[in-house]
Amino acid sequence: MQVNWNFIKLVALVLVIMGLYAFSNERNSAKNVTGMKVEFIGEQNLYLTEGTVNKLLIQNYGSLDNVPKENIVLNTVEKALEANEMVKSAQVYLTIDGELTSRIVQRKPIGRIEGDSKFYLDDEGKRMPLSNNHSARVPIITGNISGKSLEDVYVILEHINMDDFFRESVIGIHIKGEEEYQLRLRLNNFVVNIGGIEDLEAKFSNFKAFYAKANKDETLEDFAEVSLEFNNQVVCTKI
Repeated sequence: MQVNWNFIKLVALVLVIMGLYAFSNERNSAKNVTGMKVEFIGEQNLYLTEGTVNKLLIQNYGSLDNVPKENIVLNTVEKALEANEMVKSAQVYLTIDGELTSRIVQRKPIGRIEGDSKFYLDDEGKRMPLSNNHSARVPIITGNISGKSLEDVYVILEHINMDDFFRESVIGIHIKGEEEYQLRLRLNNFVVNIGGIEDLEAKFSNFKAFYAKANKDETLEDFAEVSLEFNNQVVCTKI
């Protein structure tokens, strides 16, 4: 019987590779954590500090320095970080050198509610606590705060943030009543009544056209109120 030496060599090579992999994996697992590193991803890195993240990990797991890498359950660490109300998502991994790295995306506020309780509304329409580290420059929401009105305000804020003019101009949204919302502008004293949230794109477009003409005519300071509620029209009340 002829011996297939090529097959035997191939099997031997596979066994050697598997042995080296198992040995390397065992040695790697036996290593200890050498340190911790925090990376903040994206632009909104204002509400949570590296020290706060490290403190959160220590509160949950104690000091992780010199802990065997095999004792670290990365998925559990990620969930502990995501439990923080300033964190949108977290990814945790161990480097070859044993450094525990946390990559964190912070939540993004788009409006600040000033009512009986004070909090942010984030870019997913969820409540977000205020931060001791930074105060976001976002529109202030006042008036009759309720679950339904905040849902509407979130829709209005989304439209505001999609347009450079409104994003720079609007400093507040006042909830006057059900389906009665008002915009307050940075550079003008008049209020803008937008009514409900239906046809917002058309209402905003009409207002921009009105604003451009009134600004050209230098009449913006003549108005006390501008209404966008009526059938694709801009109705103004003078001072």
